[in-house]
Amino acid sequence: MSKHTAKLAVLFADICGSTKLYDNLGDELARRLIASCIARMVTSLAAHQGTLIKTIGDEIMCTFPSAEQALGAASEMQYSVTKTKFENGITLHIRIGFHYGDVICEAGDVFGDTVNVAARVASAARANQIMVTQAVVNALPLKLQAKTHQIMAAEFKGKEEQCLIYLAAWENDDDEQNTHFSIPVTRNDPTTYHELHLRYGDKQIIVNKNRKSVIFGRADDCDVMVQNSYVSRQHVRFELRFGKFIVVDQSTNGTYIQPDNGSVIRVTREDMILQGKGLISLGLDNFTDPSKLIEFSITSK
Repeated sequence: MSKHTAKLAVLFADICGSTKLYDNLGDELARRLIASCIARMVTSLAAHQGTLIKTIGDEIMCTFPSAEQALGAASEMQYSVTKTKFENGITLHIRIGFHYGDVICEAGDVFGDTVNVAARVASAARANQIMVTQAVVNALPLKLQAKTHQIMAAEFKGKEEQCLIYLAAWENDDDEQNTHFSIPVTRNDPTTYHELHLRYGDKQIIVNKNRKSVIFGRADDCDVMVQNSYVSRQHVRFELRFGKFIVVDQSTNGTYIQPDNGSVIRVTREDMILQGKGLISLGLDNFTDPSKLIEFSITSK
């Protein structure tokens, strides 16, 4: 197929906690569960004219002709997976994010800024959530726009303006005629505040409302010095911004983030929202040596 440009919705959906599945259930059962969940997600594509681009471990990437079709498929995926009892009665959860815009289509794959933004949006979603961009909301009919709710403003590399991120409701309670958003009830509790705990070797540091930014790198003026040749002088900054904890990579080799419930994500000269807990490797995709890793966890007070 020849190279061409098209306007498409690009969607990423991945299975939450797949690493724990392998740890707790063993390779064979975990592999079957993931394969079964992916098959269930893919089944939702046909009715919405979706195209499966690729499967990446526990994640699928697909495209749709319109934002409305993508939201329809995403909602069907969430409903199908959350209502299913998989092998041995195990329940699974997925998170979904997508963006709408111009992409380059070539050899059965898609490329470009729209793909990159979609991946970043998906990485910000939590279990049972669908997150979308302003471009998606603008392209939806009014009745579906009403099912979205702005929850954050993110900053992406190469974009002067912040990218508004929306949570899209996908489940309707027919008895109560209400649309539910998967948002923790403590979200708006004014007595609750959050802290980002970072541990590197014997050093511990906390990012919170009192200390909103810390820098890791080789330079002696960094808050935490990391003496490795593949680490840049001021490699990465962790900061509290708009109520979210953000990783800001400033390096040559990139920052590798392994959330506790997901696969490794590389961030290079761009921002990413941190959630939950996990591990971070600076400059190298190597998580085998604990002494070279940053442990992170977000706690509520």
